[in-house]
Amino acid sequence: MAPKHFVSAATIVLNERSEILLIKGPDRGWEMPGGQVEEGESLKEAAIRETKEESGIDIEVTKFCGIFQNVSECICNTMFLARPVGGRLTTTPESLEVGFFPIETALEMVTWRNFRQRIEYCLKEELHPFYVEF
Repeated sequence: MAPKHFVSAATIVLNERSEILLIKGPDRGWEMPGGQVEEGESLKEAAIRETKEESGIDIEVTKFCGIFQNVSECICNTMFLARPVGGRLTTTPESLEVGFFPIETALEMVTWRNFRQRIEYCLKEELHPFYVEF
């Protein structure tokens, strides 16, 4: 039997200047890096891998933010906070542009569905009843 939902992992990466890492994908515009969790991979490992693949940036996951469900597309998206620890900004076919942007600017740039709300949620620690540090 096929899985009922796909699982994805995404990161809100904040640098030392409190700027957010965004990628500009070919279909959805500006968004946080992330993608599907592969077989045998943990959620945290997927978040780290996807961020590196899509932006060139190595990260350290600092906190788990939550799980967001897209029922119509059968996706469960896990969100993490992270900080950059290496690498360099690099574009790929999945990310036509990459960069760090001030929070308010980044929030204005992200226009795809509810991605902006997910970022805002992850940045407000008081909204996380099960905020887990890694």
